[in-house]
Amino acid sequence: MSEPSTSRETDAALSARGLTKRYGSTTAVESVDLTVDPGVVFGFLGPNGAGKTTTMRILTGLIDPTSGEARVAGVPSDDRARLVDHIGLLPEEPPLYDELTGREQLQFAADLRDIRWDAVSERALGLCDKLDLSEDLDRRIDGYSKGMRQKTAFVQTVQHDPDVVFLDEPTSGLDPRAAKTLRELIVDLAESDTTVFLSTHILPVVEEIADEVGVLHEGRLVAEGSIDELVASAGAAAEDRAADDQTVDDRAGDSAETGGADDPDLEDAFLALTSREETDWNADA
Repeated sequence: MSEPSTSRETDAALSARGLTKRYGSTTAVESVDLTVDPGVVFGFLGPNGAGKTTTMRILTGLIDPTSGEARVAGVPSDDRARLVDHIGLLPEEPPLYDELTGREQLQFAADLRDIRWDAVSERALGLCDKLDLSEDLDRRIDGYSKGMRQKTAFVQTVQHDPDVVFLDEPTSGLDPRAAKTLRELIVDLAESDTTVFLSTHILPVVEEIADEVGVLHEGRLVAEGSIDELVASAGAAAEDRAADDQTVDDRAGDSAETGGADDPDLEDAFLALTSREETDWNADA
């Protein structure tokens, strides 16, 4: 029998309990518990092969978990028919059709959701304008650069104003100006109470815009909390390990000499959390 949901889980934009996915003898995701509140930019980090893509595929209803459960915008993740109206998904390789123009692609994406183009066109075209894509909307996508394709994919992901947006490496292929604009648009989404589930390897992006961070390692969620909490925890753990390594002979009385190191940052926390065999920390613990 499953345990009753907590008040926070009931109000959450996204929650998972005991989420597990196995492929034969291989466990891709193991016992992930996660809660993300509305209007939060949640940075989802992990090394290659950690299980991030599998987790996102479960949360967006593309695959079912082996065990456990997840809810997104109050909808069970395995109820794809209902879930699709509440989410937007930008995968690492966006689904675009080369034979369509950019405008036709956006219209097609709306049609797939049974949404009239005139119901979303103002929002969609406004985003295109902010991303400097408007002048290219009537060109075929097969002539688009990687950055232009990424912009189009982002717009089609959010043009219907979803409750929760899943973004996998959203700034990939963008020049610095466009990447900055897209980061600002992500913040705008959160400020309008949209929850953003952001998976990326670009840690400075997460440090700049994420409210909370989760770190996945070997299929397990090994840390969850604010960036400051993760950095503080990793820094404290590093100090504890350094203290354990000190010997009485060469360290006694020399603690003042340990200063001068750079303050830890998210990269230090990430490396610490994903390099230790036994690591399990949570801000609520």
